Amino acid sequence: MPPTQTIGVFDSGFGGLTVLRALLPLIPNADYIYLGDTARLPYGSKSRETIARYAVSSAKFLREQGADLLVIACNTATALALADIQQAIPIPVIGVVEPGARAALQSKPPFQASSSPQHPFQTSSFRPNSERVKRVEGEVEKSAFLPLPAEAAQNHLSQVPHVRDSLIVADVGEISSQNHVLVLATAATVQSRAYTHALNALGLEAYEKACPLLVPMVEEGWINHPVTDEVLKIYLTEALTAAPAAQTLLLGCTHYPLLEPAIRRTLASMGHPLTVIDSAQATAHAVAAHPTLVSHNSQTKTQSCLFYATDSVEKFQRLGSAFLGQPVTGVRHIDLGG
Repeated sequence: MPPTQTIGVFDSGFGGLTVLRALLPLIPNADYIYLGDTARLPYGSKSRETIARYAVSSAKFLREQGADLLVIACNTATALALADIQQAIPIPVIGVVEPGARAALQSKPPFQASSSPQHPFQTSSFRPNSERVKRVEGEVEKSAFLPLPAEAAQNHLSQVPHVRDSLIVADVGEISSQNHVLVLATAATVQSRAYTHALNALGLEAYEKACPLLVPMVEEGWINHPVTDEVLKIYLTEALTAAPAAQTLLLGCTHYPLLEPAIRRTLASMGHPLTVIDSAQATAHAVAAHPTLVSHNSQTKTQSCLFYATDSVEKFQRLGSAFLGQPVTGVRHIDLGG
């Protein structure tokens, strides 16, 4: 019988525990080692070179602890350092961006697009005063949103992302009601354009919306707080105004799964059903499907989890329990340097 698989999971802080939370029931016979690099967060404010150095040192530590497969459960590290990590350690490495993008590709719209000229998101309860950016003779021209006819849609092939209303936008392929994806993420992830490139590669049009207030609200424990609901409403209104054709919402930060009920509640109050993709769940399913794990799924054993943090153990146990959905105990402190 082959040895038990050990899966390392790494994040700059606590959000990656939502990926671990999704992994535990999917791969119950594996052992897990989680590292939260809490002493050096947030990664998003650092340079790409610094992020890569931090991420590689964390990956090497998990490999030294016996990880056979590594999950980069951090959007910033995935976006800016995935290739560096893959080159640094001789084990499979899976990030969170590509699985989320592929889940968006496979998602179904929340309703069938209407054959009416009216856009499906332009309902009586929400009529966005949106602007569509189109390129005319090398210039960027703003015009009121109008549904594109099929022949015009096929010519709407700008491959280079650009910024609009705090979103990264890129139009690819034929414009239809089924290939528009709205991504909520941190400012660093949006700036990296990682989701835009991943979604574009799959033939999907991407709209990335930076939501800088959501992470501190989650870490404050304001999961079901009226202030959080108001902030979500503002972000979603801005996003849907700029991207009214979106039918899929991709949660591009591992903190955001804790806000999924509030996000769904806010969308319902706005009268806008969207198919919500949890990138943490998508990543867990990608890990479970990895060929190196297939031979281990039939084993029966007691699951074990080891936790490491580079800063306060007490804080990690307190906040980590909310992210993991169960008590986090026995956290060990590790110093990875600067």
